[in-house]
Amino acid sequence: MSFPRVNSLKTAAAFAAHLSDLGVDLPFDETLASGPDAPLAQRFAGAGVGVGNRFAILPMEGWDGTTDGRPTDLTRRRWRNFGLSGAKLIWGGEAVAVRHDGRANPNQLVLNRDTLPEIAGLREELLAAHRDRFGRTDDLLVGLQLTHSGRFARPNDKARLEPRTLYRHPVLDAKFGIADDRPILSDDEISRLIEEFVAAAVLARKAGYAFVDVKHCHGYLGHEFLSAVDRPGRFGGNLENRTRFVREVVSGIRAAAPGLHVGVRLSVFDFVPFQPGPDGTGVPSDNPSARAFAFGADGTGVGVNLDEPMKFLDVLDSLGVRLVCTTAGSPYYNPHVQRPATFPPSDGYQPPEDPLVGVARQVNAVAALKARFPQLALVGSGYSYLQEWLPHVGQRVVRTGMADFIGLGRMVLSYPEMPADVIEGKPLARKKICRTFSECTTAPRNGMVSGCYPLDPFYKARPEYGQLLELKKLVRS
Repeated sequence: MSFPRVNSLKTAAAFAAHLSDLGVDLPFDETLASGPDAPLAQRFAGAGVGVGNRFAILPMEGWDGTTDGRPTDLTRRRWRNFGLSGAKLIWGGEAVAVRHDGRANPNQLVLNRDTLPEIAGLREELLAAHRDRFGRTDDLLVGLQLTHSGRFARPNDKARLEPRTLYRHPVLDAKFGIADDRPILSDDEISRLIEEFVAAAVLARKAGYAFVDVKHCHGYLGHEFLSAVDRPGRFGGNLENRTRFVREVVSGIRAAAPGLHVGVRLSVFDFVPFQPGPDGTGVPSDNPSARAFAFGADGTGVGVNLDEPMKFLDVLDSLGVRLVCTTAGSPYYNPHVQRPATFPPSDGYQPPEDPLVGVARQVNAVAALKARFPQLALVGSGYSYLQEWLPHVGQRVVRTGMADFIGLGRMVLSYPEMPADVIEGKPLARKKICRTFSECTTAPRNGMVSGCYPLDPFYKARPEYGQLLELKKLVRS
């Protein structure tokens, strides 16, 4: 199944006509504003924070730390680029594990007393780069994302999954080879993990970060709590129990690190797992029991129902959590939902829908949340596939109050300066715009560091680029 590529839609009229043909309701402005009065340049003041503009850099793992959880020169380069981007909200920088067994790969950062100076140094490098380029940092808000990878933990070997799960999943256990007799996390183990999240938050405050993100997305442990519908005990079953983890983490942080803001990155909806069909196009799991574990999905497992996500935001609001960064699905089992793209990762499938459908699904879900919770600061995501039209959609979203911030993820690996260029009214650097080739995902899934190998000369010159080209040949054959 093939779809017209976004970069082939050269005019606003062509873009609008394609959306109409798809029956997709995706807001966009034909004309972009620039300068200090432009919607995307407007200062945000609310939710207890002040932020200098409406661009956010989303957290992303680089698979490029040391085996004991410290940043490397590659990590520091990415963080300097975040500072050079011009975005004023740095949402968590990247996923940082609160303990060793929660690492998604053996090169993921870990926050503990030993790594604290280096994790603090990342923030300092980001601030220095931003100050050199833009002259100030007092309007910059920088946080740190705290995580445990749960089902997708690979702390010791990139090729060996060492999952820590909350329940048996009828499809994912089989997909990832999780044995029926592998123990699930006990309530006591979860209580100890809560203490470790709180301890990591205290360290993040010492490192100078303004907030921590308690990660609840993409199938990792925080997200899995929300779908633990058949788990017995204090942390599963009804929604009150499924939100106990976040409630106890936030309460602990409030007590141990007063003044530290708390945010949550949330997959506001999920679908059942997908797999390649006979022609390589993604098809949803036909196991009906999998539908119960898709948080924010309707009864089919492939449609959105925001009833429980709304209740979850009610919980966050009651806890005084005002910072919420949105995403959807998981890169491990339904990547077209999480990151609409033209080209799938090497272990993925061809998209079963025009990726613009997926972009609109996320945009409109976030708009519904924002309408219900105007007091929350909401970051939208899923915009990369828009490419040249990203600023046009982002401007309309912010201008009409559908979200407060436009979140940019792995596209900044190729074009970190896009926010600054948009706000300053510069023409976009077309050769640097992410075309959703997915090498930034394919590389780490095959043991390499993450970067934009096709478009960033720095990564294109690395030996991994040749390995990726050979890998593509094998996949095609």
